[in-house]
Amino acid sequence: MAVLRRFLLPPAGSFFLFGPRGTGKSTWLAQVFPAAIRLDLLAPDVLRTYQARPERLRERLAAEPAAATLVIDEIQKAPQLLDVVHALVEERPQLRFVLTGSSARKLRRGAANLLGGRLLALQMPPFLAAELGDAFDLQRALHQGLVPLVWQAPDPEATLAAYASLYLREEVQAEALVRQIGDFARFLEVISFSHASLLNLASLAREAEIPRKRAEAYLEILEDLLLAFRLPVFQRRARRQLVQHQKLYVFDAGVFRSLRPRGPLDAPAEIEELALEGLVAQHLRALCQLRPGGASLSFWRTRAGMEVDFVLYGPGLFQAIEVKRSRRIDGRDLAALRAFSEDYPEAELLLLSLCEEPLLIDGIRCLPLESWLRELRP
Repeated sequence: MAVLRRFLLPPAGSFFLFGPRGTGKSTWLAQVFPAAIRLDLLAPDVLRTYQARPERLRERLAAEPAAATLVIDEIQKAPQLLDVVHALVEERPQLRFVLTGSSARKLRRGAANLLGGRLLALQMPPFLAAELGDAFDLQRALHQGLVPLVWQAPDPEATLAAYASLYLREEVQAEALVRQIGDFARFLEVISFSHASLLNLASLAREAEIPRKRAEAYLEILEDLLLAFRLPVFQRRARRQLVQHQKLYVFDAGVFRSLRPRGPLDAPAEIEELALEGLVAQHLRALCQLRPGGASLSFWRTRAGMEVDFVLYGPGLFQAIEVKRSRRIDGRDLAALRAFSEDYPEAELLLLSLCEEPLLIDGIRCLPLESWLRELRP
């Protein structure tokens, strides 16, 4: 299978590369740094060796003094290596260190000095529609998601079904992140009901039948494992009373659908709408991570219930974006964007829907969502 070109560009110096399992970090690094020395800590023998003797890394590099790049995959598996890396960054500034990870939990505790500025931190998102080109299919993306491991699998449905259990087995249980794996697995399922919704920890804890503090800790673990993210409320120059709760998203539309239980009381249209909003959210989040100069992603919701799904804000960028599953647009669909425009006339207004052709209604651009996704580039 041909290797797809990703939008992520490597910086000039050493860096961390974070991303959920299966997002293509190792594939991208092999493409960008084909001659690099590579240590794969997912290999049990390699992991045992460097856990027992972290200083062996010095000996490995001494054997190849002309090496330009060292890649260490899944560095969170052996955080004790970070002390050696820290020293080597000072001693061998000509050598580029690339450390990948699918969890920031141990690194955040044990490598504050590196994360504090010695190494840049990059994010590898799932595929973007524009990276897939003609291979992108909206309905497939809504059902299977855009995690490369799943998208390129011979049996995507089976791979997606096993994805969450892979994390539970290899990250949560193996790393002893929680004591009661059953409680965490139940919480993971409950999280799917909060996807693209206001975050209410008390309600999450009640549904998962666990104490609120444990629910808070579990949510932090999910964020550290890069499986979920929160959006804050856009509050710059606020003129109205706004809600204070954040919104919660599972990082990929397909993973959300694999976690979400379905039964007679679950309307397919409702799940489809949440998946659609989540698909847009993951693209916009990737845009913020990959865009030169960066940007922030948030949402806007008044206490009266007026809501704009996404607000993009950054250098040369201020957009308010509403997502609708409908194929027809009427005035009610534009009400929240009009209200936002009253408070922020500087913002560009955009409504994305399943309509088949672009429209301009009262100065608001209404675009077909699939074509917008295909053209979205950082």
